[in-house]
Amino acid sequence: MTTEPSSGTRMLSRDMAFEILTNARRRYTLSYLRSRTGAVSIGELAEVVAAWENDTSIELVSSKERKSVYTSLYQTHLPKMADAGVIEYDRQRGNVQLSDRANELDEYLYPTVQASNWSTYYLGLALVGGAAIVCRLVGMYPFTEVPMLVYAGLLLGSFVLLSAVNLELLRRNRSRKR
Repeated sequence: MTTEPSSGTRMLSRDMAFEILTNARRRYTLSYLRSRTGAVSIGELAEVVAAWENDTSIELVSSKERKSVYTSLYQTHLPKMADAGVIEYDRQRGNVQLSDRANELDEYLYPTVQASNWSTYYLGLALVGGAAIVCRLVGMYPFTEVPMLVYAGLLLGSFVLLSAVNLELLRRNRSRKR
């Protein structure tokens, strides 16, 4: 299943991306194809995937292991990935390579951490609140005019408000991706 963004190009749906990435052989395939330029043979791909699955070298992969991987790639995994458009699969020649659409899977394989901006906000609030409380404790005017519990309450309330805004933005972002 694909969705159509405003640019008119079709993108992978979230469900299709997860379906592709659910299987380890398909993830291994993507990983190996990313390390190569151009097409590779299914036989080469099957050897590498079998070696990775069995945590061994290509030389130590048995013919049974290689054949099992080859068959599942040929019959199931490569056609599914080709139907989704993330690889180009020439079944007659026995070659496979990544397509440009494979990059659409990156957000699921390598999610970016968007908490860095929020970490800065939390750190800033902690520093400002902590500085105000320290100034109150050492007796600096005008900080001594406000009771300590008011500072503590304001700091706690600010953290609660900032956390609520952060959670709401995360919820909205998740609902947009569905």
